[in-house]
Amino acid sequence: MKKLTTILIFVLAVTFNLLAAEKPARPNILFILADDTGIDDYSCYGSDRFKGKTPNIDALAKSGVRFERCYSEPLCGPSRCQIMTGRYVFRSGGVSNQSAHTPSIKNEPSLAKTLKAAGYATGMAGKWRQMGESPGDWGFDEFITDNMAGGWYWKTSYNKNGQRVQTTNEVYCPDVCLEFTKDFLRRHKSEPFYFYFPTHLVHGPILRTPDTKGGTSDPEALYNDNIAYMDKQVGQLVAELEKLGLREKTLIIFSGDNGTAKQSGTIGGRQIHGQKGTLMEGGARVPLIANWRGVTRADTVLKDFVDFSDFFPKWPAQKCQRA
Repeated sequence: MKKLTTILIFVLAVTFNLLAAEKPARPNILFILADDTGIDDYSCYGSDRFKGKTPNIDALAKSGVRFERCYSEPLCGPSRCQIMTGRYVFRSGGVSNQSAHTPSIKNEPSLAKTLKAAGYATGMAGKWRQMGESPGDWGFDEFITDNMAGGWYWKTSYNKNGQRVQTTNEVYCPDVCLEFTKDFLRRHKSEPFYFYFPTHLVHGPILRTPDTKGGTSDPEALYNDNIAYMDKQVGQLVAELEKLGLREKTLIIFSGDNGTAKQSGTIGGRQIHGQKGTLMEGGARVPLIANWRGVTRADTVLKDFVDFSDFFPKWPAQKCQRA
């Protein structure tokens, strides 16, 4: 059972020899998954459009490990299936957004359930709909989500632990997810936890954020606001870990579920070819940052090829096929 507690560490630390110091075998794990943003949306990856505009994510990369060649599936649903099961989607059946509900906990391994069995408190907040069953079925003790595959922003209801919550006024759902996450961290600070934060930012429709000034409807300005708000929330989560004294006890993973939607941008003047939905660089090459203060080596760039099946390697004891 002890081996099961090192699932994410196994690839991100041991396999690539990234450990700068010895630490206990059971760190907390905070996995932040952005939506529809490829490497061209992040300053630390050389984005021309967002140079200097993703400071919190850049700080994680600067003080941790940045993977240059991480590949996801090119669509939201399949990527989530691969993260959860650790299996390539042609094996699990979740090969498209329309079939992402096919993998079932009845016959697939589960990252959350495995960590729960290893003694972790488990929680998630954000996008789920394209996968089948519920986050609770897949091993999350606590969760907050919606019933939409796309953007989930200004709404009057959401799903909390399987129950519909109705609000009187519109709420900004990414903020609801953030507060749920912070509350979870506070309540579980004395035990190992795995929290999965698959934010809806920046999936379309691209709407105003609470920080958007005035009544702008300019698509480019709104997109910039959404990227900035996502980065701000990453900073707020890191700050909460600091406040709780958990920074040195927590492995933070940041990634994206697929490439940028509609049109990829440029890095150092070079056009990133392809976009979400394609198997080109712009559709499947995504950011991946691993940061565990005092453990992962700071300002490290890895060019090894990794993909989303690497988050959950199957140990022989699990008696399931290789990815």
